[in-house]
Amino acid sequence: MKQDFIRKLKEHITEGVVLELEPMGRHTTFQVGGPADLFVEPAGREELQYAVETARGDHVPFFVAGNGSNLLVSDDGYRGMILHIGKGMSQIVVTDTVVEAEAGASLARIAKAALEKGLTGMEFAAGIPGSLGGAVVMNAGAYGGEMKDILTEVDVLTADGRFLTIAACDLDLSYRHSCIPHKDYIVLGARMLLDRGDPEKIRARMNELALLRRQKQPLEYPSAGSTFKRPEGYFAGKLVQDAGLKGYTVGDAQVSEKHSGFVINRGHADAAEIYFLIQQVQKKVNKKFGVMLEPEVRFIGF
Repeated sequence: MKQDFIRKLKEHITEGVVLELEPMGRHTTFQVGGPADLFVEPAGREELQYAVETARGDHVPFFVAGNGSNLLVSDDGYRGMILHIGKGMSQIVVTDTVVEAEAGASLARIAKAALEKGLTGMEFAAGIPGSLGGAVVMNAGAYGGEMKDILTEVDVLTADGRFLTIAACDLDLSYRHSCIPHKDYIVLGARMLLDRGDPEKIRARMNELALLRRQKQPLEYPSAGSTFKRPEGYFAGKLVQDAGLKGYTVGDAQVSEKHSGFVINRGHADAAEIYFLIQQVQKKVNKKFGVMLEPEVRFIGF
């Protein structure tokens, strides 16, 4: 890592955080991953814009991360800058039935803010372990709801360094997909349109979904949530289970015995074990059923 680049960031990012050789296991829900050369958490759009422009100008590779809920970082870490959009960009404002939030705000906090104002439509997202930015990028969803159902506008930083607001209908939102990665946008925030509802019914629905998650998902172990996208015409977890892989283990990484759609860290797995296990599941399911599972998890440094 160029010392001049680090110096410039430390001089200009004064409200945010700039850390060298930061272990990524502290910033991923798998709780594994080696050190990033540089870990930057900007406080606000201008600091983020400066970090991106400086990295591009100095030819320093960078990766934009949220709360790490869909991320597996190599044990060797990341040679470049991790640009972490977190608490420094996490404000939430509710006006009438519109919820405006910055990309670093967690879906759980946004859903809670909506509940406090008696707004319905966000219940599906209350238990998704991610931040708004990542949820927009992948059109996150659960229990019959998706981000595209409530999004109206998204603020982004473009590849050429401009701030831009885009209507949700122009983002090509579909199952676990948006045009954002292909256009090299960075999500800064978004606006969501909800409906007025009965706070008690909203709370009851959120509690119901939380109970379903506890019953069906291995929340007691570190994981990245659902490991694989749903193949058309199939359910990923059922394919994994029918391939005889429930409980399949590599080191301390395991296909959950509670839900075969989850790969978990039983406590002492490293990233290499998790990565190898995911690859083996893909190969074995493809060999048995002719279906290549596509991970929801993003792999960094492999």
